[in-house]
Amino acid sequence: MPAHFEAVGEALASGSGSIEACEVAGSRLAQDGASLDDALEALNRTALAVTGSEPVFADVRALSMAWSESTLAYLHQLSCEDPMTGLASLAHIRSRLSELYRGAHSVDKTHALVVLDLPNDPVGGDSFTRAMRLVRLGEVARTVFAGSETIGRSGSQRVVVIAERDGRLGRRVALLRKLVSSEPTRLWIEGLPQTDEAAALLLDELCRR
Repeated sequence: MPAHFEAVGEALASGSGSIEACEVAGSRLAQDGASLDDALEALNRTALAVTGSEPVFADVRALSMAWSESTLAYLHQLSCEDPMTGLASLAHIRSRLSELYRGAHSVDKTHALVVLDLPNDPVGGDSFTRAMRLVRLGEVARTVFAGSETIGRSGSQRVVVIAERDGRLGRRVALLRKLVSSEPTRLWIEGLPQTDEAAALLLDELCRR
């Protein structure tokens, strides 16, 4: 029996319904890096071994959909995270802001950016050192903004948080300022413009040093 298809074989043998088992197998194979062709071939071998016939359409569809969803989720994660820091990428920050502008009015009144700016690197500072400093800064920001806020990297020395502009924002920023006081980190609240296009320009500006 091919790897991950034991449950599929048992379900086929018992006649209890194999769609759910095929979904699990498809997802696991995608996570293992198997191609869709390999996954379908394994399903075909399993069905032939247990039932003597090729898999039914419902099982093929279930496995294919699960494989596709797991693969897309992995690719989406890659595009959302900066590989060096694990922080949200600039592309994901832009995407999240676009979602806000599409879904609500007056985003400039309901949300803001909290910007953390690291001091200039000492002479000889390399990209890995900068990335690790950003990682630490992002971790501190997450202790304060521990909900659904998007925390990402903007340029080589800045971290930005998309935060709700509510009554807690000032207190949160004050707490964050205390937590990062060991380094001369600049910290401020950046207001958002009224349009998505202007917000994209603002992010581009924040990326420049």
